[in-house]
Amino acid sequence: MLNGTVQHVVKQTIMYSYVLTQPFAVYVDAYPALQDEQLFKAEQLASGQHGKAVRTMQHKWNHLSYFDEAIDGEYHILTEHALKKFQKDYQITITSKTNLKTLQTIVDKEKKQYKEQLKDMSDTIHPEMNHSDVRRLQRALKHLDYYEGKVDGIYGIRTQKALEAAEEKLGMQLVDDNALGKLHEQKQATHSRQVAQKSATEADQEMKKVKVSSTSHSGAVESAYAQIGTPYDWSGESPSGFDCSGFIQYIFQMENIKLPRTVSETWNSTVPVGKPSVGDLVFFETYKPGPSHMGIYVGDEKFIHAGESRGVEISKLEETYWKQRYLGARSVQ
Repeated sequence: MLNGTVQHVVKQTIMYSYVLTQPFAVYVDAYPALQDEQLFKAEQLASGQHGKAVRTMQHKWNHLSYFDEAIDGEYHILTEHALKKFQKDYQITITSKTNLKTLQTIVDKEKKQYKEQLKDMSDTIHPEMNHSDVRRLQRALKHLDYYEGKVDGIYGIRTQKALEAAEEKLGMQLVDDNALGKLHEQKQATHSRQVAQKSATEADQEMKKVKVSSTSHSGAVESAYAQIGTPYDWSGESPSGFDCSGFIQYIFQMENIKLPRTVSETWNSTVPVGKPSVGDLVFFETYKPGPSHMGIYVGDEKFIHAGESRGVEISKLEETYWKQRYLGARSVQ
């Protein structure tokens, strides 16, 4: 693996090679670090010169409100006028060409402006927002070397991480934790409603497909469908939350059948069958050797169980995860 220094050199070399082939608009947006490097290498820019360094300087002055003409990369009279006005405002010896002090001041003032922009805008945007304000924020973060993603105006995970990094480094309050918390709660609530609606719809569809006979624990199967969408709760055994064995125990209680509380005990108290029928139990080896998870078979190679990630749901025996861990089916007598 490349060490940090070599990685940096390779990255800079690749970036610089790419820049030379790109329009200036792309260059300005994508590689702010190279702008400064290019300026300092040129150092003394004077009337009659042209090229990317002049374009970069014009762009920076435009950002600092010293240059509102076309950014053409030509060092002409209007460029020189902007230079002298800038030098005068910041008490730098007025000349007709740039020098190290002038360039350093330009870079420092632009960074300061971007930092102020970060502080002003951080209260007006939020995750998942898609807006021109987010684009401006991303551009400021990119210029300050905190953001490496595409400037697309979408507040995603990269923008969030860049803001957090800038907040820590600059000692500024840029992330509203309360607002993020409320947004997360809203998303979770919306997601839960969507999952519940989807599960209820799937349950109705599955109930229409599966014809349960009086000898196949119809009460337990119907109870299982009724609980789809119930959240997972370790040691839970009621409709407020189930673990896998608590769920199975609960649905069979609807038929006045009492089952043991653990998966292994249920395995030992039931009768093995070669192929599961509707109402049989299917067992799996998950987090420890031997039977450690179970569900009720509902036909069509599907079973209902209480899973840790999504609560009570319908899964397929043919799914890779379950297929690899399947131990067999057993009948409740």
